[in-house]
Amino acid sequence: MSVAAIVVAAGQGERFGGPKQFAVLDHDSVTGHSVRASRSVAERVILVVPMNYQGHGEGADAVVVGGSTRAASVRAGLLECGDVDVVVVHDAARPMASAALFQAVVGAVLAGADGAIPGLAITDTVKRIVRDGEATVVGETVARDELVTVQTPQAFRRELLEKAHAASDDATDDAALVEAIGGRVVVVAGEVDNVKITVPGDLLKASAIGMKR
Repeated sequence: MSVAAIVVAAGQGERFGGPKQFAVLDHDSVTGHSVRASRSVAERVILVVPMNYQGHGEGADAVVVGGSTRAASVRAGLLECGDVDVVVVHDAARPMASAALFQAVVGAVLAGADGAIPGLAITDTVKRIVRDGEATVVGETVARDELVTVQTPQAFRRELLEKAHAASDDATDDAALVEAIGGRVVVVAGEVDNVKITVPGDLLKASAIGMKR
């Protein structure tokens, strides 16, 4: 089965103070690392960039301008995927995702799932909060054994992912769109080292992870 990857790098990086996805990480851009990792499973890699992008593609096969939302950016990438069987969607800001993680999500789709996402168990106690006047108070304690935090890369059957995007305008991740049309999304083990670059200090964390590999 054929696989294409969409690396989403269209954000403005407001919390970072600039386009974090193009910051330098160990002699390459953050996005360059993510494109290279995506190649571990994909024959074709599409990079989705902001309107003001002035780079040279970060090693991707095709570069397209994203939209005003994350989902719109993924849809722009989907138009360049062709008739592949599986599409992997990866956030450029997660440069340390391993080849094994990409293989795990794609493998779950090849085994029959509509989609596959990496998830990490929650170790902290989780509380649902409510407002009480000017105070924030606990509404309830949430059972954490049924909760995970979710990462990328996420893999999907292409036709179903296209159908999911056609059915709904936006969501925080592509799995939510697939879930909304009844797709079966499998959770594989995520990686603690699959850090997301959000603030400048995260570059140091990512560099340290790279040094120990």
